[in-house]
Amino acid sequence: MNADAVDGIVEQWARERPDMPVDSIGVIARILRIAKLIIDERRRALAELGIDSATLDLLATLRRAGAPYRLSPADIAEKCLVSGGAITQRVTRAEDAGLVRTQRSASGKRTVAVELTGHGHQVIEHDIEVLIGRERRLVSGLSTGDRRQLEGLLRELLGHMSSD
Repeated sequence: MNADAVDGIVEQWARERPDMPVDSIGVIARILRIAKLIIDERRRALAELGIDSATLDLLATLRRAGAPYRLSPADIAEKCLVSGGAITQRVTRAEDAGLVRTQRSASGKRTVAVELTGHGHQVIEHDIEVLIGRERRLVSGLSTGDRRQLEGLLRELLGHMSSD
């Protein structure tokens, strides 16, 4: 396996601070660099598709819920890992664009459900296919077995980090 820039960073810190364990740098620095590349690619893809990340997240969450592609704002907030206020803003923008429709309480003051419109369904079907295709290309340098192994290792790392 060829050395990369991170190997140089690890070697430099090991030389400069031999008293300090530097084994985490090889993992964390590579994750950060990979994250930047993924975020940059995702940003380019979303710009080409003409959709922002928050709207895509909302539409994808509704689509993954299955027919009738409807959830409460609280369910959406939980699944998107954002506040209720953030969901309100997302829903308002998406509703204005004709991507979702809301069902309101009898008083009309509270949204009780958010549902994909036909147009919203078409948008998410197209956009998610494009986005996943581009993401697949990012990991295409790994064999299927290597991708599965990496997925398992990242799941384990995330689990440990999430439990702290």
